[in-house]
Amino acid sequence: MQSTNVLVVGGGPAGYVAALRTAQAGIATTLVERDNPGGTCLNIGCIPSKALIHAADEFYRLTEAGSSARLGIITTPPKLELARLNSWKQGIVSQLTGGVQALLKRAGVQVVKGDARVLDGKTVEVTPFGEEAAKPRRVVCQHLVLATGSVPAELPMLPFGARVISSTEALTPDELPATLIVIGAGYIGLELGMAYAKLGTRVTVVEAQDRILPAWDTTLTRPVQRRLQALGVELLLGTRVQGGEANAGTVQVKPESRQERTLQADKILVAVGRRPLATQAGIGGLMLDMQGPYIRVDEQCRTSMRNVWAIGDITGEPMLAHRAMAQAEVAAAVIAGRRRRFEPLAIPAVCYTDPEVAVAGLLPDEAKERFGDALVASFPFAGNGRALTLDAADGFVRVVARRDDHRIVGWQAVGPNVSELTAAFTQAIEMCARLEDIAGTIHAHPTLSEAVQEAALKALGQGLHG
Repeated sequence: MQSTNVLVVGGGPAGYVAALRTAQAGIATTLVERDNPGGTCLNIGCIPSKALIHAADEFYRLTEAGSSARLGIITTPPKLELARLNSWKQGIVSQLTGGVQALLKRAGVQVVKGDARVLDGKTVEVTPFGEEAAKPRRVVCQHLVLATGSVPAELPMLPFGARVISSTEALTPDELPATLIVIGAGYIGLELGMAYAKLGTRVTVVEAQDRILPAWDTTLTRPVQRRLQALGVELLLGTRVQGGEANAGTVQVKPESRQERTLQADKILVAVGRRPLATQAGIGGLMLDMQGPYIRVDEQCRTSMRNVWAIGDITGEPMLAHRAMAQAEVAAAVIAGRRRRFEPLAIPAVCYTDPEVAVAGLLPDEAKERFGDALVASFPFAGNGRALTLDAADGFVRVVARRDDHRIVGWQAVGPNVSELTAAFTQAIEMCARLEDIAGTIHAHPTLSEAVQEAALKALGQGLHG
């Protein structure tokens, strides 16, 4: 039996940030994590996927003879060595997870590597790994912080195994499949499907709804769809999965108004979302108030049980690392006796396809529904000098503002490296900037960010270059 003031269950972006902050506030903190710190994001999600995407982009540039010749660059066909690619990717993961371990140690967080089982709101049984594996220990705490994260969702008719893989296995392939079926045209499916297509795999994407990235409007996603088609990716939209056979690598699908057909591939990637671990590890026994599959929390990340907190994916959408970290900051501050609330006006989201898609705040239809009317304006990257020099002019920046006071309530962009614009997008919304504020701010030339200023000018009827 041991005691601590704060016990954090889960060492992902939510858990390790909460542990760091409470320890830095001088509060005795213990963190339980079964794998390496960093959670899904650092180990088997955000970071390795972006490394794979970058490698795929570089490989494709070298193999795309037509584009290279047009730019005056002539190359010989490249060769892909998956072992070296996986090693480089894992090196990045190890560097970052090692950095998190060092931060936790420096802050004085006691890290226990093992499986946690919640017994009650103040007691957790931990079965450590390694030498102490035979002796479970009980940890008693004053504050219990639940940060158990999420896992890839399965399809009942296609459980993971054999040729059916999740994003975890897709990120570290032993060999490159000649053919790949991707089920789900959300951001995970399209990011990985596009990367595999660039590495030479013949990819088919199956999506039940009638468009890709269905959470966003077609104007925003159309450049991505054009690029998928240019890469030779077969898109089966409005098509539902009826069944399948993991060992044979077959999937039965039913397109709308057409007959059922059978697809076959070396691998089948199921990318239909993620499932929160909100009731596992004994958490269900606490009988916390739930909101569907998620734990219900208030604006300070408190659950329905006193001094039990929940942060990250188990509290709902969007399941994003930066949302989890922001919640962790709030929960840790409140535990330390400070006043904080988690009430963001905007949480940015990025899809790392080619081109990238970035969204912060309200979409045009959402703004019109909420405010009755809205100003919406877009500036195309075809009119942006920097985009043209990057040979990536297919896309735009779009601003959404209230018509009555010109306060900006949303930004969207699709184009090269638009993920780097999200900080400016979110800051403008959080600071209640008006169109005039952005239009009157000097933006460096030549940069992609000029499209941000141009969109604001255009919304005011003062467009300069378009």
